[in-house]
Formats: sequence, C-alpha cells, structure tokens
Amino acid sequence: MNADMWQETFVEQKVTYTLEKEGKFFIIENVPARVCVETGEQFFSAETVERIQKMILGEEKPKRVIETPVYEFMAG
Repeated sequence: MNADMWQETFVEQKVTYTLEKEGKFFIIENVPARVCVETGEQFFSAETVERIQKMILGEEKPKRVIETPVYEFMAG
C-alpha cells in the first residue's frame, strides 16, 4: 500500500442529527449512521434520510420540546 494513500475507517453508530429549517431547530437523537473515524463525517442511508424528512415535516410528534438560548457572536 502506498504511504501517501488516505484510508478511511467507518463505524456504525447512533448519532444526534440537527437541522435548522425556516428559523426552527430540529434535533433527532439515536439516528443510525456510518461515521468516519478519521474525520467524524456522518453518512446516512436513503431510508434514514426519508424517515428524518417525515419526522421534520410533522408526520410524527416529538418526544419532547426544549428551549434553546441563542447568542450572537460580535467581534469585540
């Protein structure tokens, strides 16, 4: 194997998926994903993405709702 070649290792794990849509934040816990050990990049199956879309479009009731503070970073 060439020493200059990059090799990535993927593991199956559950992750927390977050999304902002139309000023609302959505958090989905325990989402199955393939995660790159070296970079942390997450990959989702087509079925998982479809399920997430259905959840966010309101076809499922959320497990809980949380309040989140929002700060703006201002250069000082």
